[in-house]
Amino acid sequence: MTRVSVADARKDFAEIINRATYAHERTIIARHGTDVAAVISIDELRLLDALIEKWEDEADIADANAALLEAREDLIPWETIKRDLGL
Repeated sequence: MTRVSVADARKDFAEIINRATYAHERTIIARHGTDVAAVISIDELRLLDALIEKWEDEADIADANAALLEAREDLIPWETIKRDLGL
């Protein structure tokens, strides 16, 4: 992985894009010594997006399962309700 300043990235932008596209090289861009952006290939971006979506889906499923388990704890048997209501 390459790290360049914003000024160098500006100067060598076409080369950075080519390296990302054809060599799948990642380039970190820093401003005043702080990493602020990255240039990656579109394939890597799509993979990252797919992984994030999968992770979010799995988190949503886990939350839904936890909510279902919690709801089951609050269930009152029908026989108990009938008895309490005198039915």
